[in-house]
Amino acid sequence: MKKLRKASSILLCLTVSVSLLAACGSNGDGGSSSAAGSAAEGVKKEGFPIVDKPLTLKVMSQDAGVADWNKMPVLQEMEKLSGIHLEYQLSPIDSFETKKNLVFASGDLPDIFYAADLKPAEQVTYGSQGVLIPLEKYIDEGYAPNIKKILDEHPDVRKSFTTPDGHIYALPNVDLSAVWYRSPMWYNGKFLKALNVTELPKTTDELYTLLKRFKDEDPNGNGKKDEIPLTSVKLDDLRMYFLGFWGIYDEVIYADKDGKVHYTPQEEGYKGYLTFMNKLWKEDLLDHETFSQTPDQKKAKGQNNQIGVFNDYFPYFTLGGEPSSDNPLMTPVASEIAGTPVYGKHPGMSANGTFAITSKDPNPEATMRWIDYQYGYDGATLFSQGPENTLWKYKDKENHVKEWLPVPGGGDREEYRGTLTPNYGILAPGMNSAELTKGLKSDFDRFIDKENAEKLTPIGKSPFPNVYLTNEQQTEATALLSDLNTYVKQMEAKFVTGQEPLSNWDKYVAQIKKMGGDRIAELYQGAYDRWNSGK
Repeated sequence: MKKLRKASSILLCLTVSVSLLAACGSNGDGGSSSAAGSAAEGVKKEGFPIVDKPLTLKVMSQDAGVADWNKMPVLQEMEKLSGIHLEYQLSPIDSFETKKNLVFASGDLPDIFYAADLKPAEQVTYGSQGVLIPLEKYIDEGYAPNIKKILDEHPDVRKSFTTPDGHIYALPNVDLSAVWYRSPMWYNGKFLKALNVTELPKTTDELYTLLKRFKDEDPNGNGKKDEIPLTSVKLDDLRMYFLGFWGIYDEVIYADKDGKVHYTPQEEGYKGYLTFMNKLWKEDLLDHETFSQTPDQKKAKGQNNQIGVFNDYFPYFTLGGEPSSDNPLMTPVASEIAGTPVYGKHPGMSANGTFAITSKDPNPEATMRWIDYQYGYDGATLFSQGPENTLWKYKDKENHVKEWLPVPGGGDREEYRGTLTPNYGILAPGMNSAELTKGLKSDFDRFIDKENAEKLTPIGKSPFPNVYLTNEQQTEATALLSDLNTYVKQMEAKFVTGQEPLSNWDKYVAQIKKMGGDRIAELYQGAYDRWNSGK
């Protein structure tokens, strides 16, 4: 769990484009408003406190379970600044989805959903029912100048969170230069060094050859044939990365470079992926415990120096040890398909909504001012790194250059951060910017930036934008995908392990089409075309 929480929070250390910095660089009090119209009674459009009279709001969120939110310095500081007191309705991360559904069903709503992972279907359904209120009015009337700058300067963000009825019911987490959509693949540097590998594979054939060497040439040097060239947990951790070798950007739905939408499991490139994985399975190059092992069992093999290629957020999460540049990021490799490899990169914003206001909220204007602070530099710094002079201090305040301070009482900095702020182990609303980490990056951070720039960014494309189906379309798509996902997952395992021969591919595709594969592509093509037209 420790590593999971760390991985979630690492989003806060990614860099962002200069244009987004301009969007997010308004001063900490929320900036000045150019919107017409006067502020709601008792609510300031700029400066602190936000309200003339104390205001209490009920917040529902997921909780990593590290500290009491009532005692978190970040939330205490925010209450002092804003004059808004929060009452928390928290659920553990693992049970939050169930609790959220119960709250929607019962009508016993909070005022705010925070870090709520609101799916497009939930936004459309509960927005059209009036449970979630439209936010664009408050944004455009001057209660959220930081958010408005981001939406104005990055129209894709606005249209990706505007539902078919023209409203914005939820806000994303914004990070326009994030690279990883899923955690990537890594090579075990000790294996490479033992075999004197100085150039990483560039094609599927070269990758196959290297995996064979991992199996046959004892790279861990213990005299046993215990090396596992490639490991996985149910293929969920490597599928998206490997599909890029055959020109596919996502495991379910993606738009190609020409704007055509595809349902992945019926594409020829998907057959290429299955064929390659079956070859690795037959020759014991793919871990035969792939479909039965847990993530912890996979990590145990890594810490025993048995695995050559693997997935994790960072390589030392699996291999153990300290952060270093010894284990290179896997370079995506080309297959027989022209134009490969490709890489499905992060779309620059969360796929789901992280923040929403419900119809129970007594003061939406003040609530928008409260959340807008997290989309500017000062607020993003507070919520991501904690108060000044606790874990960090300014080295050059005018230029936003910081330096780390010793962790109070010693211990792990990231775990201590989890006691300061709610934005730990959960994807929370707000923005990330290179300004936030000026002076704080380690050698390992710079190594990751370099690997991304050389290996992934040049071939990266967002797999699919955040689009909305109508209520009727969403109901149809949900029903179709429920059956399709189950069938595809079963058949993937059968094809890879050889229980189902790949000679039955045409029969499989016919069944996919019968179950609605073409209809899924058609539904999302329409949504994608609407998104492209900005309607």
